[in-house]
Amino acid sequence: MDKVVEGGERSAETRPAEGAAAPRERSGGVQSIERAFAILEAIVERRDGISLAELSKRVGLHNSTTFHLVRTMVALGYIHQVKETKRYRIGRRLFTLAAGAVDEIELANLALPVLEGLSHATGESAHFAIRSGDDIVVVAKTTGSGMFQTNDRVGVVRPAHATALGKVLLASLAADELGRFLAGRARRRHTPKTMVEAETLQREIDEVRARGVAYDDGEYDAETRCVAVPVRDFTGRVAGAIGISGPIWRLSVQALQHKAELVREAADAMSRALGRGAEPPPRRGAKG
Repeated sequence: MDKVVEGGERSAETRPAEGAAAPRERSGGVQSIERAFAILEAIVERRDGISLAELSKRVGLHNSTTFHLVRTMVALGYIHQVKETKRYRIGRRLFTLAAGAVDEIELANLALPVLEGLSHATGESAHFAIRSGDDIVVVAKTTGSGMFQTNDRVGVVRPAHATALGKVLLASLAADELGRFLAGRARRRHTPKTMVEAETLQREIDEVRARGVAYDDGEYDAETRCVAVPVRDFTGRVAGAIGISGPIWRLSVQALQHKAELVREAADAMSRALGRGAEPPPRRGAKG
């Protein structure tokens, strides 16, 4: 009987080659789960990817059995198939699960010394935030030496659309996720400068994604300006956003542009702590 194989083609069922590794099935275990993990382990060992035939041989399963398991794991995001070569590699979902082991407390502990250095260098309040639904949560904060520091506390929730930190986190969303956010609940206009229209906010997020830096020019608090950049983990996923804020009379647009470089350096330091290499500098230029 013909069986489905890689790429949707059909051929006679291929049995494991002589000497192939036997499926690692343990007494009392669930066979399909054991096979799935054997497939993941085999793919991990081949950093340049592995074909279906090679994978079947490696785990000691028929091509058809391997294909059906792999197809499910691709659909779930744990395996990725490279279209050009048809070879399989580890999917982003698996990296995301590993990155999820770094919880908010650990992120806050990693962020705190970085924020202290940033506040010392800029004289402004420094924040690290993560996304929470349509909002953001500040999980770590330090206070600068300048007069009239912002009074946000750790744990405070702020709207993503009206803050520099939030714009960075929105820019990290996939197109469909961002689309759902823009089409969701009505957004509050906190000041005359707050962007609430979907089209306007979409253009702003596109600019943030292109620049690698976000600005808040009195959009949440009319008397405050902010700048923020992403912090990435070892997978390249945006783990959070780091930024500074201060009064508009002290943080002119020009001063904000200058201090954005210091924020970038701080973000690079925290990204390295999460196993990520340094990020390239953003394009210069802020919204006036």
